[in-house]
Amino acid sequence: MILLALMAALFGAAALQAADEPVRSVTERLEDIEAYINNAARNGSTNAPSKIAGPGPGHNAWQMTSTALVLFMTLPGLALFYGGLVRKKNILSVLAQCMGIAGLVTILWWAIGYSLSFGAGNAIIGDSTYAMFKGVQPGNVGAGYHWISDSMWAMFQLTFAIITPALILGAIAERMKFLAVLVFVALWMFVVYFPFAHMVWSTTGLMCGPLNKDAAIKAIDFAGGTVVHMTSGWSALVLCMILGKRIGFGKEQMTPHSMTLCMVGTGMLWVGWYGFNAGSALGADAIASNAFTTTTLAAAVAGFVWPVCEWITRGKPSVLGFCSGIVAGLVVITPACGYVTATSAVIIGVLAGIVPFLACNYLKRILGYDDALDTFGVHGIGGTMGAILTGVFADESVNGVLGKGGMDLMPGLLVNQLKAVGLTIVWSVVATAILAFIVKAIIGLRPTEEVERMGLDIAEHGEEGYHG
Repeated sequence: MILLALMAALFGAAALQAADEPVRSVTERLEDIEAYINNAARNGSTNAPSKIAGPGPGHNAWQMTSTALVLFMTLPGLALFYGGLVRKKNILSVLAQCMGIAGLVTILWWAIGYSLSFGAGNAIIGDSTYAMFKGVQPGNVGAGYHWISDSMWAMFQLTFAIITPALILGAIAERMKFLAVLVFVALWMFVVYFPFAHMVWSTTGLMCGPLNKDAAIKAIDFAGGTVVHMTSGWSALVLCMILGKRIGFGKEQMTPHSMTLCMVGTGMLWVGWYGFNAGSALGADAIASNAFTTTTLAAAVAGFVWPVCEWITRGKPSVLGFCSGIVAGLVVITPACGYVTATSAVIIGVLAGIVPFLACNYLKRILGYDDALDTFGVHGIGGTMGAILTGVFADESVNGVLGKGGMDLMPGLLVNQLKAVGLTIVWSVVATAILAFIVKAIIGLRPTEEVERMGLDIAEHGEEGYHG
């Protein structure tokens, strides 16, 4: 009798608990499934609570994969790409700078950078709401998108924050002190990167057309044309000019010590870029598939066109030309990849193979600056062109946010892209100049002439990349 009474009490409590829970209809549950499959907002037309409270496994799995791919772009992709292009006495300095930036930026991102980038704040910068990842929980969603973990959104954006300042290294390679690199990057993240990540990708951002209906500049940037490539590219130009030319520049041979490493790094960048671009769809949906397709087409076409330009002008297509063309194609398609058609991507690829080629081979020579590994020619010029071409080729049939059913961004889009480009250039140039002179005054930018001639590997890291 006691056992029967206990069972009755338990079942009665369970029935009471079930009665307290909202009853969800079959329609409401189907809306959940449809929302998941389409990577759309939960609950459909009702306010019923979703039975799938946390991240959706498929979309979240793609976000985790994309995050790993973007980190793979820096370590080892960019490290080997840049490392192969410098002289062998400086290869370890490039690898150390990439790894040092990865650690430094991660610390800053956890402490306050993520919050300054994606906290509500104002139109220019976020706030301290998420400092030290306060409230950033792996089981929560919505910080980034409907079906991905808030933690994965923070980690995905961290990988962008890591690679952006690392791109600058190509312009100042072989002649900037390691400590100066770290101090400059730390300051640059606060003055340039965090504000631009907020302005372009935050729901309250000044230039975030897809998410902020009150944005002053209704621009679009799918995966980082302004935030990543323009800020790093234009900053690289200013920094290398303030730093000065390498000793012997224009008088001594400064050819890449290993095109093999450069080619391997290029392949890694191309593979990792799918996380960069297709991952920016924030789910495994049709827009991600489009970004994957346009990224492939633009990279392959530009990687073919650049060496053809060399063939025409110099008589031989070089491996460096193939590598440079592939990276240029990836850079130029980045802001457009989720907004343009496959055919537009091919056109963009052709332009990406020609314009950065001219910048790297002729503009640099005319102006006389020592952009050691052509960061400005590829990322500055390429990123700028990509942001503008996004306004030319964007198609609302590819991404509904552009049309009247979304944020209605097509009217005046090119003008808004030009405004975003202008603001990015002016901000990056002025901020970098100020920061560079501050660092120069406090700790100095360059090593001694003796150290530079010896190579940074031994002097700054006590190691050699090669023996014998």
